[in-house]
Amino acid sequence: MKVNTNQVLKVLYILSWIIFVGICVEAGGYLTNAVFAIVNPTIVKYLWHEVDLSALLKHSPEHFFTLVLTMSIVAILKAYLFYLIIAILSTKKLNLSQPFSKEVGRFIARLSYVPFMIGLFSWCGAKFTAWLVQQGVPMPDVQYLRLGGADVWLFMSVTLFVIAQIFRRGIELQTEHELTV
Repeated sequence: MKVNTNQVLKVLYILSWIIFVGICVEAGGYLTNAVFAIVNPTIVKYLWHEVDLSALLKHSPEHFFTLVLTMSIVAILKAYLFYLIIAILSTKKLNLSQPFSKEVGRFIARLSYVPFMIGLFSWCGAKFTAWLVQQGVPMPDVQYLRLGGADVWLFMSVTLFVIAQIFRRGIELQTEHELTV
């Protein structure tokens, strides 16, 4: 049985939806938990799985909300990344017979900026967490805060940016070819 590109794209579309929903739940959880922390600070240690930020909240509510905001921004950007993927796959703007279209070029360019922002906020959040540890605040590992891997996100961003430039050149060549024919 031979698997064709359309079947693979359908599977990726379904997986993208599953990941998108999961990340949206995670981002919503961060924001909801921040509200619960305002209402009842004693339950902070029970809000996140494997993440106890009660010492941070006790140390400084401002630093607590800065870290929660950073975690939320990273989660929202991850959700936006998968939203972009879902949007291009669901709107049928991905024409496999003519892949070098302006729409796909814009998609890949836009896609390269989102991992850059994720990497930037993850890096800032990891540095902020390291600074808090230096201040004597017991903090969970950045992996549990979902702020680890900034270098991977930045590498992905650069890779997608290079691919976007290759697509841009492919679009130019395809346009020139269409004009000469």
